[in-house]
Amino acid sequence: MFHAARRRACAVVAAAAVAVLLSAVPAFAHGFTSTVYVDLTSPEAGHVHTELELEYDLLVVSAADSEKDDPLFQEGTAAFEAGDAAKQAAALDAHADSVVAYVTKRFGVTTGGKACAPVQDGDFTMEQREGVPYALLVLDYRCPESTGAHEVRGALFPDSEGYVRDSKAVVTYDLDLKSGSAALDAQHRSFSTQQSWAERFWEFFRLGAEHLLTGIDHILFLLALIAGSRRLREIVLAATTFTLAHSVTFILAALGLVEVPASFVEPVIALSIAVVAGWHLWRIWRRRSHATDLEETGHGRLGLDRAGWTRLAVVFCFGLVHGLGFAAALGIDQALSWTLLWSLLVFNVGIEAVQLTIIILVFPLLALLRHRRPVAGLWTTGAIAAGVAVMGLVWFVQRVLGV
Repeated sequence: MFHAARRRACAVVAAAAVAVLLSAVPAFAHGFTSTVYVDLTSPEAGHVHTELELEYDLLVVSAADSEKDDPLFQEGTAAFEAGDAAKQAAALDAHADSVVAYVTKRFGVTTGGKACAPVQDGDFTMEQREGVPYALLVLDYRCPESTGAHEVRGALFPDSEGYVRDSKAVVTYDLDLKSGSAALDAQHRSFSTQQSWAERFWEFFRLGAEHLLTGIDHILFLLALIAGSRRLREIVLAATTFTLAHSVTFILAALGLVEVPASFVEPVIALSIAVVAGWHLWRIWRRRSHATDLEETGHGRLGLDRAGWTRLAVVFCFGLVHGLGFAAALGIDQALSWTLLWSLLVFNVGIEAVQLTIIILVFPLLALLRHRRPVAGLWTTGAIAAGVAVMGLVWFVQRVLGV
């Protein structure tokens, strides 16, 4: 009796610890980074038409003077808090010189080693990406005559400003008779249109891997799957089902065939974490009188009973929604070129590589514990599932309420 009570107490403490540690993570798990979207085309020789989409609130605080009484800061933040797109665009237009100076200081185009001169084309316009206001800035770069390749440099929203942990720029281009895509971040500030296929592959592979590593909500979903899987075939089937599902919606979103607002996607992702983790807790409760039987059950095709197949169906449905979340991470809200689609598929490969690595590292440890100490293994996975479920519910409430 004493040992059972102690195990229950340890499990409760472990679950509470997980929840407390994760409570510091914001409801939108990707809020530590910012993504800039850039499209480059060359209508004629010596002319590079550039469209930059920048997160509005970061653009305002970065371009404004450090003093809080800066007019751009005051007007821009007031428009942001009001959620008024017209006022947001007006605030940027009223201080266009400051905003353009900030952007062009940190983003530039060169050819043959010579800088191209930027000129703003039209006023600012506003749009929404993943429920976040973005400002569209159009620049026309006039370049000196050169037979060399174009090089693009990007260092927007650097770490030194202290507003974001990291920023990335997803670039599509049609320059120098070449079409392609590239990803810029703190470690890779520039690229050339002469970059190799291998370099482009690595950029988006790395971007996908980093996205999963920094997307704590997706990692918790995976941990919930691992905790609720008793055998290798179960986690393999669950992970494969999740991969197939999110790949389907990821590609459909990239083709512009599916578009679902972030106000729906983000809460459902949080709910999926709680449901998948709660599934394991429910199974423990249902067999509470013979809890260790969980380590012996599983029959039928592929070793799954009816509950196992139901779990896979639930994972598949939630995987579809996670795919929309992955797509939103790169701002996929319209049909894209096949060139960029290929890069996005490489991005997806990077996600899968990290997912597989986490399974390889975590599942064998839990499997070994379950084999040698079945009861301890059950309480450990239960504690993990409880902490993950609590965090998923907290995020769900926060996202529904818009906290």
